[in-house]
Amino acid sequence: MKIKFLGASGTVTGSSYALESDNGTAILIDLGMFQGPHEVEKHNHEPFDYDASKLSAVILTHAHLDHCGRLPILFKKGFKGNIYMTHPTKDLTDLTLMDTVKIAKEDATESLYSLSDVINISKQFITINYHEEIHIGDFLIKLYDAGHILGSSSVEIVDKNSKGNFRKIIFSGDIGNYPAQLEEKTEFLKDGDVVILESTYGDRLHPNENIFEAIKNEINEVEKSGGTLLIPTFSLDRAQELLHLIGHLKRENKISKTTPIILDSPMAEKATRIYVDYPKLFNDHIEEDYKRGELFDFEGLEVIKNWKDSQKIHDRTEAKVIIAGSGMMVGGRIVGHASYYLPMSTTRLMIVGYQGDGTLGRELLDGKRTVFINNQRVEVAASVHDSQAMSSHADQKQLLEWLKNIKGVKKVFLTHGDDEARKTLSDIIKKDLKIDDVTLPILNQEISF
Repeated sequence: MKIKFLGASGTVTGSSYALESDNGTAILIDLGMFQGPHEVEKHNHEPFDYDASKLSAVILTHAHLDHCGRLPILFKKGFKGNIYMTHPTKDLTDLTLMDTVKIAKEDATESLYSLSDVINISKQFITINYHEEIHIGDFLIKLYDAGHILGSSSVEIVDKNSKGNFRKIIFSGDIGNYPAQLEEKTEFLKDGDVVILESTYGDRLHPNENIFEAIKNEINEVEKSGGTLLIPTFSLDRAQELLHLIGHLKRENKISKTTPIILDSPMAEKATRIYVDYPKLFNDHIEEDYKRGELFDFEGLEVIKNWKDSQKIHDRTEAKVIIAGSGMMVGGRIVGHASYYLPMSTTRLMIVGYQGDGTLGRELLDGKRTVFINNQRVEVAASVHDSQAMSSHADQKQLLEWLKNIKGVKKVFLTHGDDEARKTLSDIIKKDLKIDDVTLPILNQEISF
C-alpha cells in the first residue's frame, strides 16, 4: 500500500490522507481545513497535491472543520464518487460547511468554495452505521465509534488482495477523552498492521479536575461580583457538554436558577437540535436526561438568534454567563464580547478547549494583558482560567491505552499534533509499547509500505 499525507502532518489541523492499494484502488480519508496562524492557514489556498480523478471514494471521520472543511473542493476538481460517513456526521457536516460559507461572506474573506459547491458535494454523502462493512475496490472498510463528538469514527481498512505484511491499516480519527460526558465510550480495535494515530495531546495528561466543580466555582464568582463569565466554545460537542453540565448545576441548586446562561452561537443552537435527534448514541446517563426532557434545556437558558440581540447583551448589568464561538477566539461572536468585557475586572474568561498557536485564546491563556482584537488595542483586566478537563481529545495516557489494545501493530504514523507532541509520543511508543517503526510524516509526503 501507499499513503500520502495531505494535511495534519506537522500541524494539528487539515487532516487528510490518500491511501492506495497495490492494484490501484485509491480512497481519501478526510479533507479538513487548516486552522490557526497565517503560516498554517495559507495551506488551504495551495494546490491540492493529489489527482482527485484517481479516487474511488472518500471516508469522513467526523464533522469538525479541520477534518471536513475542504471537501467541497473535490466537486470543483471533478470527483463524482461517494463520501461515506455516519448519519450524525452527515447532518453536522452539512451544518459546518454551510456555516463556513456564511462566515466567509460576512467577514468578506476569500472562500475556498461557494454555497453551490457545498450543496453539490453534499449530494455525494452516503451514510453508514458503525461496524457496517463497505467494499470499495480492493478495500474492505468499517467505522468504529471514536467517542470524540457525535458520530465520530475511527476507520479500519483491509486490503483484501494484499499478500504482504501490511494488510490492515487503522486511522484513529480524533480519539475522544474517554469516558466522554455525552457519547458512548471510545471503541478499541482488536488488531492491525499499520496505525495512523492522532497526537494532539501526545505530550501531556489532562488534569485530574472535577469539571462540575470548576464550572460551578466560575459561575458562583460572577454571581457574587455581578460580573460576566465568558466561555468561548466550539459549536459541535463542547457547547452541548456545557449546556448539559450547567443544567445539572441549576437543577441541583449549586448555581442560581435565575442566573442567565446565554448561548450566543447560532451554529451551536442548530448543532444542539441535531444532537437531540440521536439519543441512542449517548451514554446511559445522558439517555436518562433525554427521557426526562432535561438534555440541553433548563431555567435561565437564553438562545440568541441574531447579531443585534447579541450586541444588546452589553447593555445588561446583571451577573451572567455568555457561551459563544469560536472556541479559539479567532472569529465568531465571542470576539465582540471579548473586546467589550475583557477590560473589566469583574469579567472571568474560562478556557475549556485546545487553543492553537497564534490564536487570541492562546495569547490570553499565556497571560498576555494587552491584546489586539479587530486591530484595536484591548487591555485585559479580566481573570483567565484554563480547564483542560473538558478536552474532547484523548491525552497521552489514553492514546497509549488505545494503541496498546491493537494487537500486531508493525508501523505507526503520528499525525494531527505539533512536532513536540509527536516526538514525545513517539519516544514513549518505542519505549513502552516496543513498536520501533514510528514515523512523523511531513506535509505531502508519500510513503509506500
